[in-house]
Amino acid sequence: MKVCVIDDDDIYQFLLKKELKHTNLVDKIQVFTDGQKAIDYFIENKKSIELLPDVIFLDINMPIMNGWQSLEQFKQIQPKIAKEITIYLVSSSFDDRDINRSKEYTEVTDYIIKPVKRSNLLSVLREIE
Repeated sequence: MKVCVIDDDDIYQFLLKKELKHTNLVDKIQVFTDGQKAIDYFIENKKSIELLPDVIFLDINMPIMNGWQSLEQFKQIQPKIAKEITIYLVSSSFDDRDINRSKEYTEVTDYIIKPVKRSNLLSVLREIE
């Protein structure tokens, strides 16, 4: 399984990558520090199924292009992408407004509150498998 992490926090990236590797379900992990870099990559590789992730863990609060802006861009390009990609919003925010807003996006499978635990990752990845 290919996983994409879009998050500007280096420590969180490191920890999530470590947890993903320990699940033994992930073959490849891509990391982007902002949504714009990820969207550019998806556009560039929209026809290359082998280069696209199966699942995205998308942070809400990032510089340049935040998670909400990234979702809006993803909605625009999704019909042109040759693969179905599962998206999970990830945030340290417990704010009901963020959680409810995430439910407005059919592209979002669920909202996960940081830190993401290995047990959560396992259940998420097994659902996608």
